[in-house]
Amino acid sequence: MNILDKIILAKKEEVAAAKAKVSTTAIEQMPLFERVCPSLADSLKSHPYGIISEFKRQSPSKGLINGSAKPVETAKGYEAAGAAAISCLTDEPFFGGTLADLSAVRGAVDIPVLRKEFIVDEYQILEAKGYGADIILLIASALSVEECHQFAAFAKSLGLNTLLEVHDKEELLKYQNEDMDVVGVNNRNLKTFVTDYRQSLELLPFFPSGTVKISESGLHEVSQLKELKAAGFDGFLIGENFMKTENPGQAIQDFMQQLKE
Repeated sequence: MNILDKIILAKKEEVAAAKAKVSTTAIEQMPLFERVCPSLADSLKSHPYGIISEFKRQSPSKGLINGSAKPVETAKGYEAAGAAAISCLTDEPFFGGTLADLSAVRGAVDIPVLRKEFIVDEYQILEAKGYGADIILLIASALSVEECHQFAAFAKSLGLNTLLEVHDKEELLKYQNEDMDVVGVNNRNLKTFVTDYRQSLELLPFFPSGTVKISESGLHEVSQLKELKAAGFDGFLIGENFMKTENPGQAIQDFMQQLKE
């Protein structure tokens, strides 16, 4: 069993437990449930490099990345530096994130916020809306085509943005539809956790015209972003490169300055 399979198995058990504790009615009555979500695609296009900066404490491949960073302070630093959106991990067993982190980030910034999670149930999409997310992540490798399209349609009915994550040509062609606002190429193989940013370049010719597209994972050099931007990518999801430092907000500010040079 690879790491993705382990995460999905654990996630289904976690969701079942959450449903027993908090009803869908209770989630729908949360104050943030009725807020209007800003457009991720518009935010990416209005920022020069469309960086989605991530708050992530740990990962299965790297272990502990940053155990001291605070979600509010980090999120404010990201926004001040010019991030187009913020990704917040809410998986606790494997990534050390919580829904409380998501709410904290939401309350700290005005830019769009992504709930970075392994979505396996519509209940998690309701949670995302209730806790203040603007965007949900749908991972093709973790879902059937039918599930992915069903979840995307449900998210859109709630006013959420959808980010479809693909890893290869087959996923890109099978999973994308009109309910996907942004499509991201994850340069990390979720079965081996090996990264190669050139995976994004290899898939570029297969994107339908007009697709808002981002590159995710394994991005740590200014030269990589400049190459991918010139090739046609609208944005980039970057987490570890900033989170591995003592001050992620300063790290992204320095990175942004290098991009301008």
